[in-house]
Amino acid sequence: MSYDPPRPAGRLLLTPEDTEAPARIERLRRLGLGERPEPTLDAFAYGLAGFTGAAYAMVNFLGQGGQFFAGLHTPAVAPVLRGDGTGALLGRSLPRDHGFCPHVVVRRKALVLGDVSDYPRFAGNPVVDEFGVRSYLGAPLIDSTGMVLGTVSVSDTRPRAWGQEGLAAIKGQAADLIVRIERGQSDGLPF
Repeated sequence: MSYDPPRPAGRLLLTPEDTEAPARIERLRRLGLGERPEPTLDAFAYGLAGFTGAAYAMVNFLGQGGQFFAGLHTPAVAPVLRGDGTGALLGRSLPRDHGFCPHVVVRRKALVLGDVSDYPRFAGNPVVDEFGVRSYLGAPLIDSTGMVLGTVSVSDTRPRAWGQEGLAAIKGQAADLIVRIERGQSDGLPF
């Protein structure tokens, strides 16, 4: 795997540079994560969507030039329809400049966007129009070595008042998942 840093859009770098990407890619490779869907992580995402009532839930690992959703829950029907009546559903991968998880990884802190249109930096993100994302709640997956492996996140198709309760919940879910991942690694199990 290699890492291609983001390119500036004019003078503003919309997606932050991720200097830890090469080390993260190597760590994910050693853990056997980030290159294929994981049924356990899909189940985790499904539970997270049910817990929050969000349309989308993801366990996202940032790797070679993009993002990979090893755990994913999406709506059954595309929330945004094009003029021809078709719509896009979120797949397992996205470019690095799509979505909000790359910001969480670089910041190493949770991100709460109750209404993405309130934030000029995020309102024009491609996921807003393409997948109908209007709100986001995500927390970093930080392992025992201090490496940010990726994120646990939910997005909804309507603005949400996630508040302190939502922030605490997503951080708790991330902490629980990283313990499961590391425990599974030490036991030789896929967690």
